[in-house]
Amino acid sequence: MISGQEVFLSVGSNLGDRLENCKRGIAGLFEYGTTALTGQSPFYMTEPVDYTDQDWFVNAVVRIRTDLSPNALLEALLTIQRRAGRIRDPVRFGPRILDLDILLYGSRVIRTGELIVPHPRMHERRFVLQPMCDIDPNVIHPVLKKRMRDLLDALDEGSQKIQVCP
Repeated sequence: MISGQEVFLSVGSNLGDRLENCKRGIAGLFEYGTTALTGQSPFYMTEPVDYTDQDWFVNAVVRIRTDLSPNALLEALLTIQRRAGRIRDPVRFGPRILDLDILLYGSRVIRTGELIVPHPRMHERRFVLQPMCDIDPNVIHPVLKKRMRDLLDALDEGSQKIQVCP
């Protein structure tokens, strides 16, 4: 039994078989034997933000329990992304075969050269907040001290279109 920390991760892809890329990314988390899935949102088709001249993404959020430290988890996520074929992004916020991000690591606030948790833009992203609310709308953002539902409700209505994958 995994007794470690509760962590929320975002999963996304907008290249190739987007849904399958996300599913394989999630499956890759469990190869380490130190991680258990405790919740998963539906998969969503999501409009790109920031760099909009690209295909829509498939996104989801998973809640895991892990014995990996934040840095070890980050290394695992980077390895899973590389194995999926992700190379260094030529365009910031551009197309990617697989994107795995640590959103929350318990209630910890982490700021290192390699890792910032909570994810610095998660409170602005419908494609993160909606799936997080599907899992648990009452999770508190450790810096903003607001529930995920309140952060989602504060976004402009109609911005960042998302729809559940068929």
